[in-house]
Amino acid sequence: MKLGKPYLMTFRLRRALPARRPLMTSAAALLLAVPVLAACSDAPADRAVAVTGTDTECAAEAATVEAGVVAFTFSNEASKENELYLLRPDGSIVGEREGVGPGTTATLTVEVEPGSYALRCKPGMTGDGITTALVVTAAAAAAAPATTDPTVAVAVTAYRAYVAEQVAATVTATQALQAALEAGDPGRARSLYAASRVGWERIEPVAESFGDLDPKIDLREADLEDGQTWTGWHVVEKGLWTGPATDGSAAAAAAATKALVPVGERLLADLADLQGRVPTATITATSMANGAKELLDEVATGKVTGEEEAFSHTDLVDVRANIDGARKVVDLLAPVLAAKGSDLQPELTQRFAALDAVLDGHRTGDAETGFVAYDTVDAAGRRALSAAVDALAEPLSRLAAEVVA
Repeated sequence: MKLGKPYLMTFRLRRALPARRPLMTSAAALLLAVPVLAACSDAPADRAVAVTGTDTECAAEAATVEAGVVAFTFSNEASKENELYLLRPDGSIVGEREGVGPGTTATLTVEVEPGSYALRCKPGMTGDGITTALVVTAAAAAAAPATTDPTVAVAVTAYRAYVAEQVAATVTATQALQAALEAGDPGRARSLYAASRVGWERIEPVAESFGDLDPKIDLREADLEDGQTWTGWHVVEKGLWTGPATDGSAAAAAAATKALVPVGERLLADLADLQGRVPTATITATSMANGAKELLDEVATGKVTGEEEAFSHTDLVDVRANIDGARKVVDLLAPVLAAKGSDLQPELTQRFAALDAVLDGHRTGDAETGFVAYDTVDAAGRRALSAAVDALAEPLSRLAAEVVA
């Protein structure tokens, strides 16, 4: 569930959408001349910042902090669930922690460079939220890491390649969906819809770090603001699963499907924009770890409730992709955990296996889209899925701190 999207849209990057450009399909092309941001250091006491969120305030105990690894301890004293974001001046997301219940505390561990940032609390997880300025100063020479951890560098490089591959696969799958729309073939378009989203769902936290793109590509109808133009996948979804595309004559269904072609063209243009920005994404071990947790949050707050795919009910395909993306991060960071003597990996492996078992109980085939419609999953099935997600989310929330310990 994209509860953060109304806020993200107030921090759009001031960059015009480019004209339709050639779509790169090679992951290697996206890796050319890309610097790897892989330095990692411990998080000493002077880089731990307490943040308190209430219904009316977002108060940090310090207005400045040194660059490097910073742990924000977020205490939610609001009357409802709260979120904490750390944002760059352009509105892109450094890290976030969602779904922090009243009276509870969560930690957000990030790596930051010198500059001006904003902490944003969002009580109720809707609206514009409450902003507090944060200045990151240059780290003292003694605090800077002496060397780059080669194990981390390998993980970051591999993950950057994975992100590039998944975005390229998303473009290819969405082009196939667009071809079905152009052909006026609603049945084929419906069969291709879920598959077109798999790559996106696996790496969505990276895409969401570009705050202006996610609302264009993946905004749900329920999250629309007054006067906002709705674009992206879920417009196509609604058009294919409601109205003439499903209950009209063959001619009416074909016409309704072809009417979605401009939406598909815009979606492909926005995905091309994402593909062009991927090489500039800041990727670190902590951003990878936080992204894995965010993928589980996506499942817990949107997919398990059935709110994400409100018309197609292909939520379980999204769930599978979110889990795959989180597991990829854990697998890539496993050598980092081992080098640090962490005992977190076996617990994560066990929890992933338990979640896989629950999800596989809803399979209809071996294909990545082979799942039952989510509206056919009963309350007991949804509770079992939610419990397995929650069981994994707890140890996964410790991953960022473990990789910089």
